[in-house]
Amino acid sequence: MTYLDLFWSFVQVGMFSIGGGYAAMPLIQSQVVAKHGWLTMGEFTDLITIAEMTPGPIAVNSATFVGIRIGGIPGAVVATAGCILPSLIIVSLLAFVYYRYRQLSLLQSVMGSLRPAVTALIGAAGLSILMLVAFGGAGVDPSKIQWLECGIFLVAFLVLRLRKKNPILVMVCCGAAELVASVGLDLLF
Repeated sequence: MTYLDLFWSFVQVGMFSIGGGYAAMPLIQSQVVAKHGWLTMGEFTDLITIAEMTPGPIAVNSATFVGIRIGGIPGAVVATAGCILPSLIIVSLLAFVYYRYRQLSLLQSVMGSLRPAVTALIGAAGLSILMLVAFGGAGVDPSKIQWLECGIFLVAFLVLRLRKKNPILVMVCCGAAELVASVGLDLLF
C-alpha cells in the first residue's frame, strides 16, 4: 500500500503543480507532511534545501528523496514516476493543442491567466518557509522570534538582491554563519 500511496501522492503533485518546482512546494508539503506524516516540517525544509541544491527539477528531486526515505530504491522509482507521469501526458496533449490552435486569442488569454496563480503558489511556499525560519515552527508568536535566523535571512536577501552574488556562495555563507553562531552560543552557555 505504501508504494501506491507514494505513487498517488506524487501523481497529485505532478498534476496540480503548474509553474514548476517552487509552485509544487505547498502541494508536496501537504502530501508528505500534513496528509501522510512521512516528514516533519523541519525535515521538509531540509528536503527543499537539498532539492534546490541538487541538479534537476525540485519536484522530481523531492519525489525521489521522499520515495527513498519511505520505500528505498523502489519507492524512489515509484514516487518519481508518479511525479513525472502527469507532466508527460499533459505536456504532450498541450503541445498538440497549442500547435494546432496557437493563433486563437482564447488560448493566449488562458496562458496569460495562469501567471497570477503561479505567483500566488510561489508566494505561499516562500511565506511558509519564512514562517518556519522566523518562528521555528512555533506558529506566529512574537516571543518565539529567532532573531539570528531572521538576521541571516535578511542579510542573504539583501546580498542576493542588491549585490547579485552567487546564490550557492550565499547559501554556504549562511550555513557557515549559522554554524559559527550556534557553536559560539553553545560555548557561551
